[in-house]
Amino acid sequence: MEWNKLLALNTQVVREEEPRDFEKYPISDLETDYKAIISSAAFRRLQDKTQVFPLDKSDFVRTRLTHSIEVSTIARQLGIMITRNTSQYLQEDFKNNSKYTDEIPVVLSCAGLLHDLGNPPFGHFGEVVIGEWFKKEFKNTNFKFKGKPVAKVLQEQMKKDLENFEGNAQALRILSKVKNKEEGYDVNLTYGVLNTLIKYPTNSIDFDAESEDIKKHKPGYFYAERNTMEYICMITGTKNKNEYVRHPLVYLMEAADDIAYATADLEDAVKKGLFSLNQFIDYFNRAINDITNLSHKKYTQELISDLEKRLEGSDRSTEGDLVAFQKWMEYVRKWLMYIVSYRFSKSYDDIMSGVFKQDMFYETNHQESIKILKGAMKEFVYDNKEILKLELSARKIITALLDDFIYAVLYWDAESSVEGEEYRISKADKKLINIISANYKEDYRCAKTDNEAENLYLRFLMVTDYISGMTDSYAKNLYQELNGLK
Repeated sequence: MEWNKLLALNTQVVREEEPRDFEKYPISDLETDYKAIISSAAFRRLQDKTQVFPLDKSDFVRTRLTHSIEVSTIARQLGIMITRNTSQYLQEDFKNNSKYTDEIPVVLSCAGLLHDLGNPPFGHFGEVVIGEWFKKEFKNTNFKFKGKPVAKVLQEQMKKDLENFEGNAQALRILSKVKNKEEGYDVNLTYGVLNTLIKYPTNSIDFDAESEDIKKHKPGYFYAERNTMEYICMITGTKNKNEYVRHPLVYLMEAADDIAYATADLEDAVKKGLFSLNQFIDYFNRAINDITNLSHKKYTQELISDLEKRLEGSDRSTEGDLVAFQKWMEYVRKWLMYIVSYRFSKSYDDIMSGVFKQDMFYETNHQESIKILKGAMKEFVYDNKEILKLELSARKIITALLDDFIYAVLYWDAESSVEGEEYRISKADKKLINIISANYKEDYRCAKTDNEAENLYLRFLMVTDYISGMTDSYAKNLYQELNGLK
C-alpha cells in the first residue's frame, strides 16, 4: 500500500465550490471533511446515544458524542506520534514529508469522530437486539412475503446482514448515501477518511469472531454497499489480490477507541459508585497473578502500584479518590498511547503489506494491562442490576419498533395480487410508513432495483436505518406514543 493512495482526497460527489471571497482563506480537503462532520445531523445525534449507561439521567457520564470526541483526540495524537516521532522508529515514509505528517493526524481525527456513527440507540446492546429480532423472525413461519417465508426470499448475505446487524457497517452505509442523489446535505467525505472507518473489511458471510485475523471479527459492510466497498478499496489501494485489507490507519483509530473505552468509561463507573478503588485494586492485583510473561507482569504491576501511591497521598474521601483515579487514568492513557505508537512502527512493514493480523497492543509491555482494564467493565459494570434493568427496557423499545415497522413495509411499494390473493398494506401500516422520515424513503427509492427480493431487503434496511438513527430519547418517546403510554 502507498500513502499517496491511502490518503486519497477525492470524494464520492464533486464538492460545491466555495464563494469567491473564501478563496483568500483556503482550507484543505481534510479540514473540509472535519467541518462537514461537525455540522452533520448524524454526528449531532450522538449527544443522546448511550455509551455504556442507557437512558441515564446523569449529566456526568459519557454519551456517544463525548466518547467520539475523546477517541478523535487520542487518534489525532497517535497520528502525530507515528509521523513525527524523533526516535529510531520513525518510518522512512514520514521523514521530511510534511504532507503525510500534516494529513494523517487530521484523517484520524475525522475517523475518531465518526467511528460510532452507525450505532443504534442504547449502545452495543441495541445492535444485539436488532440482530436477535431478525434471527427470531426468519424462523417464524408466519413471516412471509407473497406466500413464501421471508427467509427463503432473501439471499443468504442479505439475511446475515440483518441477523448480524453491525454499527460499523451501518456507519459506512450512512456515509455512502451522498451518492444516491444529486442534491442533499449528506456528509461527503474523502475516500481516505472513509476507508479509515472500515475496521472490518469483511462481509456478513465471511466474518468469524474467533478468527486469528482481527479484520474478520465482525461484518464491516452490508450487501447493499458491496459496490461502494469495492470502489473505496480500489481508490485507496486496500485490495490485496482478491481480498480487502485494513487501511493502516484503522489500527490507530481502533486503538484510540480501545484506550478511551478502557479508561474513560471506568471513570464514569467510579463516579456512579459501581465500585470502590479498593475493590478495583484488589481485582487488578488478582488479574496480575494470572500473567505468565514476567516482563508484561512487571509493567502491569507498575501501573497499579502508581495508583496505590496516589491514593496514599489523598484524603481517601469519595471526591479525593475520584480525583486520584482521574489523574491515574491520564497517566495510563499516555502509556497505552506510547506502546501503540511503538507497535505501529515495529510492525509497519506488515501493516503496509496488509498481512498484520493483531491489534496495536500485541506483544507490548502493556498487552495485559489493556485486557485487565477492559475486564474491569465486565467485573463491575455490565452485571449491575440498574444497567440490566435499563437494557431490558431498551430491548422492549427496539423490539416493539421493529414489530411495527418491519411488518408495515413488507408490501409498501410492492402491492400486488397473486392468484387471487391480495397483498396490500393496511391503513395502520400506511400511518406507520408516514412516520418514517422522508429522507429514508428517498434513499430507498434511489437504491431500489428490478429485483423484488433485493427491494424487500432494502425496505428492511430502510427501517433499520430509521431505528438505528434514533437517539435514545426519541426511540423511548416514539415507543410510548405508539403504545398509548403517553
